[in-house]
Amino acid sequence: MARVKGPQSAFLAEPVKAQEASMLHNRLAQLREERAEGDRGFTLIELLVVVVIIGILIAIAIPLYLNYKKGAADKSTASDVRNAINVIEQCNSDNGKYPTQTFADQTASFALGSATVDTACQTQTVNLSSGTKMTYVPKADYSAYSIEAYNTNGNTSATKYYCYTSAKGGQVNTVSGTYSNSTYTATC
Repeated sequence: MARVKGPQSAFLAEPVKAQEASMLHNRLAQLREERAEGDRGFTLIELLVVVVIIGILIAIAIPLYLNYKKGAADKSTASDVRNAINVIEQCNSDNGKYPTQTFADQTASFALGSATVDTACQTQTVNLSSGTKMTYVPKADYSAYSIEAYNTNGNTSATKYYCYTSAKGGQVNTVSGTYSNSTYTATC
């Protein structure tokens, strides 16, 4: 076909543009139909499978989290015992003796002295974490002491007690099982 110049060229170009527009419109309509047919959503079975998988993951994760939490409570109790050792030793180096008062089952931070007993140590405070129960017992001649502590939020299936005896020195010992004075004395 020969090229036509002039006013007729615009006349011939219009049908071609209209034809291309019509083809494009038909193709878009065809794509919309195909998409509408394929866009059905999820079936009930697919949703149930997803819910079951999420449930299994939660069932695995929750016990692990609770064990980590119990372990953290036990570690904080061991840390409280080490902190108490430092405070008691500081009182001894300041005053030349250990506190003479027994502190049984302390559940909150406590001072090593009072206005009437161990007045020199009343500014020394032993800080306890949440759930920690601590007992401080001085030796009869006040030359040594022992500390025992456990955490009520800790590992309850095999209760862990942490103990320290200044006469033996060393590290904080761990005693597992039911607490008794004979176990405590033998271990610490």
